[in-house]
Amino acid sequence: MSIQYDMSLRHGVDFDFRLDGKVAVVTGGLGGIAMATNAALIAKGARVAILYPAFEEPRVQAAVEELGAANAKAFACDVANEADVERAIKAAVQHFGDLHLLVNAAGCITLTPAVDIGFDEWQKQIGVNLTGPFLCSKHFARHVLASGHGGKIVNIASQAATVAIDQHCAYTSAKAGLIGMTKVLAKEWAARGITVNTVSPTVVLTPMGAAAWDGEKGENMKKLIPVGRFAYTDEIAAAILFLLSNGADMITGADIMIDGGYTIC
Repeated sequence: MSIQYDMSLRHGVDFDFRLDGKVAVVTGGLGGIAMATNAALIAKGARVAILYPAFEEPRVQAAVEELGAANAKAFACDVANEADVERAIKAAVQHFGDLHLLVNAAGCITLTPAVDIGFDEWQKQIGVNLTGPFLCSKHFARHVLASGHGGKIVNIASQAATVAIDQHCAYTSAKAGLIGMTKVLAKEWAARGITVNTVSPTVVLTPMGAAAWDGEKGENMKKLIPVGRFAYTDEIAAAILFLLSNGADMITGADIMIDGGYTIC
């Protein structure tokens, strides 16, 4: 007996990847990936709640004005502090009326041999790179699950979560944990309308990335990347935008590698 299938059936993907009416929370303040993501989201019709660390306070308002005050509002938040996260998420809901998308782009890195990593250094990298995304996802999800309209979360991991890189022990531990956490959240929340994914970049040309890989070390690293260069922030934002669009409704628990082929070698 042959099975009849209607080949004209479609999910209804918007190939313009529009996000009109959506509200996104983006952590990472004025960081390169975060700001490129903010601009991409706004260009596609979303409004953005920017969560920024206190030390960026003097520069935040100018960044919001550049994005457009009607499109963005900034909220001070230490992502590793649960009370701060809960307050910021509630403030974003109060200001925008709803939340639909979350991008956990806050991050920090120090390059130290494993035997020399101090406890405070370890705690800071775990706090910002792993605990922060968990707390933001938890409080974002509480709102979205209560709303019933579903949502999407994208966590910024790293190629360092998949391959060993010297002097990255604390950072790698946090980012590998982030990928594992993402898979569990994806499984728990899929049936309730929330997808959760990671993107894992190679070195990205942000102030943090450029400083960490300056000079001969950076040039040697590029030789190990098949495409021969580091990534740009808009390339990362493009992948994030796709995962936040309805074109990615069937993708959850995935890790999208944006590394120029580094991890296939």
